[in-house]
Amino acid sequence: MAKARTRTVFFCQQCGGEQSRWLGRCPDCGTWNSLVEAQVERNPAPAALPALPKAEPQSLPTITADRFERITVEYDEFNRVLGGGIVPGSLVLIGGEPGVGKSTLLAQVSGALVQKIGKVLYISGEESVQQIKLRADRLGIREADLYLLAETSLDDALAAMESLQPRAVVVDSIQTMYLESLESAAGSVSQVRECAVRLQRWAKARHVPIFLVGHVTKEGAIAGPRVLEHIVDCVLYLEGERFQSYRLLRSTKNRFGSTHEIGVFEMQGDGLVEVLNPSAAFLAERSETATGSAVTVTMEGTRPILVEIQALTSPSAYGMARRTANGIDMNRLHLLTAVLTKRVGLDLGAQDIFVNVVGGLKIGEPAADLAIALAVASSFRDLALDHEMVYLGEVGLGGELRSTGQIERRLLEASKLGFSRALIPAAIKRDRINVEGMRLIAAADLASAIELFAD
Repeated sequence: MAKARTRTVFFCQQCGGEQSRWLGRCPDCGTWNSLVEAQVERNPAPAALPALPKAEPQSLPTITADRFERITVEYDEFNRVLGGGIVPGSLVLIGGEPGVGKSTLLAQVSGALVQKIGKVLYISGEESVQQIKLRADRLGIREADLYLLAETSLDDALAAMESLQPRAVVVDSIQTMYLESLESAAGSVSQVRECAVRLQRWAKARHVPIFLVGHVTKEGAIAGPRVLEHIVDCVLYLEGERFQSYRLLRSTKNRFGSTHEIGVFEMQGDGLVEVLNPSAAFLAERSETATGSAVTVTMEGTRPILVEIQALTSPSAYGMARRTANGIDMNRLHLLTAVLTKRVGLDLGAQDIFVNVVGGLKIGEPAADLAIALAVASSFRDLALDHEMVYLGEVGLGGELRSTGQIERRLLEASKLGFSRALIPAAIKRDRINVEGMRLIAAADLASAIELFAD
């Protein structure tokens, strides 16, 4: 039999675009140095896909969703991020930096799923079953219906899934799996895409949820994100600094729920432990007398979380002042620094400014603007802010304070943790806010807000 003829192409590891020659920059997504060489068949034979029953059109009222009731596990934080639980037949992709705890989280979820629904198959292409067993012993997982398989061939893995008929499957990781019918190497765009499609069809046909672990690129994104994101139902990121104990599970795509929810975990010796009150955890080591510290309330989905914003200003020893932001957008810091300089009159041009969100949380909403600006002004003037006050409001380019949404929910959370005062924009009608034990102080602009602490 004649050997299939192959051709050389170049795939973009970011968007999956195919080019006939190597280019420094992908013309489809604009990413530099992302094209990799691959050998593909000129006329590849169609790969065999799992057999599916013939689909027939159905009237909407006759369709029942009884089999699609969400599966909840004992980890409420995990259920929250998925929108209330695991949907049968869903394909969930979990990414994160190496060592952040992806395998630990899925091992714990697998053990919880066994207790809830029965047999679970954990497929690993990176570790042996003995290595996974060592992790399970450390986590205290001893369920007999948790099956382990060390395999990189997806054909063999699918055969094992057909034989075992598990109620849930974990694949760690999708980049290590390969199909023998494809000439390209494991981890290439074509292999990742085809493997994900095979698993998706198997999951949908049998109403079995499948969790995929995805590697990340140097920029922190899942390798081949556009390729996988179009296929999977949910994309979750497990975030956290390597030298910090807190881990944040964040949803960036969810066909069955909100993409703004986060789950908070703490890495301990026996695995990941839920943090049921993240606000208290993030403020546990806060100093009441330190300058450059302000507390705000950020909304992560439906959950209000109190976080501490720390800022430090220092005279620059070089010709150009530095700006460093950890947990907030750098452009937002530049904007607030410009407003403080132009509208308030603080001479920050020769100051190095460092801003940090305690606990590793990343804040994207503008409601934290006031807290960030006041923390910078507090450090610059060396005056501590009121430690029993929270600061809420968006800062405009004119220095004005703009209102923010869900203000009452934010203040209720602050009141529960012992805060008795709140600085809010004057545009918010205080008579409509009813939070027991909370005194509201209004400011029309950033300059007047800073003057409240000038004495």
